[in-house]
Amino acid sequence: MGLLADKVLLVGVIDVGSDVIETLEQVVITIGCALQWVPKRLFHRTNCGLASMNREVAEKKLQALAQGAALARLRYA
Repeated sequence: MGLLADKVLLVGVIDVGSDVIETLEQVVITIGCALQWVPKRLFHRTNCGLASMNREVAEKKLQALAQGAALARLRYA
């Protein structure tokens, strides 16, 4: 992980293999863990595509991603 210090990191904070909607706090915690390795050069995303997922679940997961990321920006900025 030390080799990542000068890299941009894409981190999957939403599990598309499950229909369970992540909480905002779960998203924030995952982002916070990643920031320990790549401070300020982190892009949060799903861990894969959402095409095969139920649309309602996918939308709720994306909402959790957006809202959790906004909360993480406030917490870790």
